Amino acid sequence: MGSRLNPYISFSGDARQALTFYQGIFGGELAIHEFGAFGSEAPPGFADKVMHGALEAPNGFVLMGADVPPGMERRAGNNFAVSLSGEDAEELSGYWAKLSADGKVSVPLEKQMWGDTFGMCTDRFGVEWMVNIAGTPTA
Repeated sequence: MGSRLNPYISFSGDARQALTFYQGIFGGELAIHEFGAFGSEAPPGFADKVMHGALEAPNGFVLMGADVPPGMERRAGNNFAVSLSGEDAEELSGYWAKLSADGKVSVPLEKQMWGDTFGMCTDRFGVEWMVNIAGTPTA
């Protein structure tokens, strides 16, 4: 798989319902991963909420989303991010370096509990980015 760019939407507890709704419109395969599925302690009341959901439609559309956990703000206008994902660590790390330069890093680009390297930043123009490098070895 090459790298891809797609929208990532934040929801207020109804991500599963929204992603299922979009699946009904676009078709395709929907994968849902809950906060409680990775063996770490989920925020109170969030074990069955969506930590990450991905809809891959037959026409190539990809839509991702999640429920916003406690402590993170979600309001209209800041509930979208652009997601970069793939397996090419060099390419994606290069994008990360350029996007996060002169911006604000909210989650450093590092190995996560699900096994990938992931980071979140807001670039110098106020655009939120997520970078996920699949299956990267522990640094």
